[in-house]
Amino acid sequence: MPRLLLSILFIPILCIFLASPLHAATLKVGAAQVDITPPKSVPLQGQFQMRISQGVETPLTVNVAALESIDGDKQLDSVIFVAADLISIRDDFLNAIQKKVAAKDASIDVNKLVISGTHTHTGPTLSLGREKLPVSEKIMDYPEAIDFTAERISDAVCTAWKNRKAGKIAFGLDFAVIGGNRRTVYADGRAQMYGSTNQKDFRGMEGMSDRDVGSLFFLDANNKLLAVAVNVSCPSQVVEHRMFINADYWHYVREALAKRFGENIVVLGWCGASGDNTPRAMYRKAAVERMNSLRKLDDMQEIARKIDRAVADTWEVVRKTATADVPLAHRVEPLQLPMRKITEKEYADAKAECEKIDVALKADPKKKFPEVGMGSREWQNRIVMRYNEQQKSSDADILYASPINVVRLGETAIFTNQFEMFTDFGIQMKARSPAVQTFVIQLVGGGTYLPSEKGVSGGGYSAVPQSNRVGPEGGQVLVEETLKIAKEMFAK
Repeated sequence: MPRLLLSILFIPILCIFLASPLHAATLKVGAAQVDITPPKSVPLQGQFQMRISQGVETPLTVNVAALESIDGDKQLDSVIFVAADLISIRDDFLNAIQKKVAAKDASIDVNKLVISGTHTHTGPTLSLGREKLPVSEKIMDYPEAIDFTAERISDAVCTAWKNRKAGKIAFGLDFAVIGGNRRTVYADGRAQMYGSTNQKDFRGMEGMSDRDVGSLFFLDANNKLLAVAVNVSCPSQVVEHRMFINADYWHYVREALAKRFGENIVVLGWCGASGDNTPRAMYRKAAVERMNSLRKLDDMQEIARKIDRAVADTWEVVRKTATADVPLAHRVEPLQLPMRKITEKEYADAKAECEKIDVALKADPKKKFPEVGMGSREWQNRIVMRYNEQQKSSDADILYASPINVVRLGETAIFTNQFEMFTDFGIQMKARSPAVQTFVIQLVGGGTYLPSEKGVSGGGYSAVPQSNRVGPEGGQVLVEETLKIAKEMFAK
């Protein structure tokens, strides 16, 4: 063979050899599920008024998928996804979990925990400094509820981490109508959460809905399905006003998927960007109720039927694509977002409402006002206080600490935020993401609503400043910074 031809053939072979790692990275996967149903009555979180649970309708669970990428004996990166049947994950509760995990297993980096709530409104209140509870041996107080739930979640985390072994992932996308926008818009431009749609001045729904049902499957080396994360942009709030502990529609999703894939399947419910969405019909209600009746299903079971069908159809298509060749990179970034500024009119209106309540109470000290809620003095006074703090600051923007996680897992990206983020922001992230498929998880933390520009323009609960700390400007910063990090990770 001519020497020149030999050289030409040798160069690309040499380049391939030099570009290949000496040891291929190995993905390890572990999964676990633990019951976190309180053994006593608890204050339920998610409504303005206090609700003490009167029983258990469905169990609450925490579901964990632990991932680690190693090269020989060296850990390259890790992430532990924790999805719990809770409204959100506030800082004091998160700290309690991290301390327990660290005490039980020093090999776990607690900063790599990604803990999210499914946003059920019928789970325990897990934060300190709340309103006083009735004294009773049958009721868990806040510290006891935090300790009990953190203990169970830390057990699940440590079990999943201990169970990790060589594994694979597969992923895919299907679609289903799980929820829809819950903010009605009227002829005068105002918007209202759960407003009536059956009136003459109704003009439409304010924002977008996301029909994606994203599935991320976790398997062992022998292709046995261990867990699946299911990402839908809809809170679990079909029965949000009830006085009973209830995991809402995720309980029925888990039952359906366990029947399909086996009782040991771990199902992580990931709530996507949906601060302005609901799983309950806002219009065409009679038609929806008729179909549910014909199927002999309630609203939660009907949602579970749709999700089960979407996940099953996805699995049938992607099961043969399961791969162990999965780059894993996980970045935790402590973003500083500009806080929403209080306008002079918002300050004046809130101050006037406070004064109105004070006058009424002075005239009749026994007059009852809500202890919490939109009509309370506290609700209005927080705006007065924020405006006063704003006046003292010389900074152009008062910043709000908001940590995020950005995970690259093969061709997928997982973005997290702490807010009840309006769906528009999640759509932006998915549309501009460098990944083949992107999962957005909200309520990885205990944040407030994060409204869109349209939302602020329409006003109403969830979009007024009393409902949030960060506004559309900060939301756009969150989108841009998340995408910037993702593009850096996918460029490598």
